[in-house]
Amino acid sequence: MAGPIAHGFLTLSLFPKFFESSFEITGSRMGVNYGLNKVRFTAPVPVGSRLRARMKLLAAEPIDNAGVQMTWEVTVEREGSAKPVCVAESLVRRYP
Repeated sequence: MAGPIAHGFLTLSLFPKFFESSFEITGSRMGVNYGLNKVRFTAPVPVGSRLRARMKLLAAEPIDNAGVQMTWEVTVEREGSAKPVCVAESLVRRYP
């Protein structure tokens, strides 16, 4: 594979868009990106690649102020690649 590749943090910056375009959470006035766990960049992303994300809810736990903290496994895949380009756990907090 020749040519420039996208920085891994560019891939991470797409997470909010992947979430927004995948589902809607109702009854919540505010969502907060609480951080990431176990981030791995497992393959390069050549510039111009088409990406998609698969998200799996691993945990949903109550937190202060009637909120909930969700732990999501996010797997980002590149079209035409057998291997994911990024696998991470994303922590999101939602408040009513």
